[in-house]
Amino acid sequence: MRTVILALALTATPLAPTGAAPTTAATTASADACVPLTKEPGEELKPTTIDTIGQAFDCVFEHYYAAPVLDHRPMLLRAFAKLTAELQRRDLDSSDAVMPPLTGDRGKDWAAFAETYRGLAAHVPADAQQALAAATMRGMMSALNDNHAGWDRPEGDGTAYGVGILGVSARPDDSAARGPLYITRLQPGSPLARRGVRPGDVIVSINGHAPFVNGFLVPSALDPIMGKEPVELTLRRPGSGRTWKVKITPVPFQPERPTVSAERLEGDVAYVKVPGFYGGVADEVRKAVEGLSVKRGVVLDLRGNGGGSPREVTRLLGAFAHGKVTSYFCDVRDQCTPNRTDDSVPLLGLPLTVLVDRECASACDDFSAAVRGLGLGELVGTRTAGLVSGPGAPYLLSDGSVMSLPKLHHRGPGKEIVDTIGVPADHQVLTRAEDLAAGRDPALSKALEVLR
Repeated sequence: MRTVILALALTATPLAPTGAAPTTAATTASADACVPLTKEPGEELKPTTIDTIGQAFDCVFEHYYAAPVLDHRPMLLRAFAKLTAELQRRDLDSSDAVMPPLTGDRGKDWAAFAETYRGLAAHVPADAQQALAAATMRGMMSALNDNHAGWDRPEGDGTAYGVGILGVSARPDDSAARGPLYITRLQPGSPLARRGVRPGDVIVSINGHAPFVNGFLVPSALDPIMGKEPVELTLRRPGSGRTWKVKITPVPFQPERPTVSAERLEGDVAYVKVPGFYGGVADEVRKAVEGLSVKRGVVLDLRGNGGGSPREVTRLLGAFAHGKVTSYFCDVRDQCTPNRTDDSVPLLGLPLTVLVDRECASACDDFSAAVRGLGLGELVGTRTAGLVSGPGAPYLLSDGSVMSLPKLHHRGPGKEIVDTIGVPADHQVLTRAEDLAAGRDPALSKALEVLR
């Protein structure tokens, strides 16, 4: 079965301006409603058509968080902008590619958009039809500016390829990213690991192109290391003066099932690495700590934790406190439902410090905000990712692709907004390329100091 991975974007939602023209309650964009996804979608994909795009358009207004106040016009405008950009990119631009006037009536505006799209698509070669539809769909979804809203249609057999890099020091969607770009996590036994590459090695260039230009990470800089084609990396090892090139061919890989790892550190402290908030992780953490029989405290390492289940967040928090509101899920009119610690989880009764970084996202943002906001422990490292708009639900579309939409948005325990901002660490500690290359972990050292 193919794995559903949603590419998600950042920032806030376009709302209807004061005095905006009224919209109809429903459109005739699609005769078929999107279907909540309860299992992995099938292997076979059908062509994405204007009807599929219309189905997604309707799905937004049926299920999305901001639907009651959402202005549809920015969605159609962004969709048409991406459509015309794809036409230009393929030397297929047309004098008929003109955005139809929008009236503010959602049904009429969709009908005008769809008619224009069909007229343009009728003159596009068959081999470009899917790319045109995909560009239009992604443009429409990007107008929501919501990092838990997205559209996914993996082509081919869904096999993931890579060279073994599991983490780097900067994300293309992070406006705070700064150079140099270096490897933070590497898969053991991977092509790069077999060539002697290590965490801390600086990526000077990828296929001859510097990843940072004028201080900003190029958005597509990392694409070659996740593709199928051979890639050439120029690497530099801090402290050694060595710079070298390695040409590597990406290989298929199956991501390992995440699992908790734990060890007892000097000072009677439990160190627990938590790679994600997957089902059952809270129980794994609690059992791992209990098995170490420590007295001083716990260091939870959430660096690189990409998120997971909100339920596991409340269960893991329940190991450190009971009777607390951990966060809120709110609708667009700020009617909020509190999330609470799972008090059925036995308390560990130990002091807590948490290691965080810019890869601590979504449920990891949520957990970190609760720890800091409720005073359950101290955060060490750098600000979290701030990718926590709200819990996304998947919906199946007619072509076999999947879209994700959050029905509610997240607020921290004090009803503060964490999304796009992140949670600041109580103790700001950078782990630089030089530290990784030398085998040092200054953030962990600081966490142990805090627990003394």
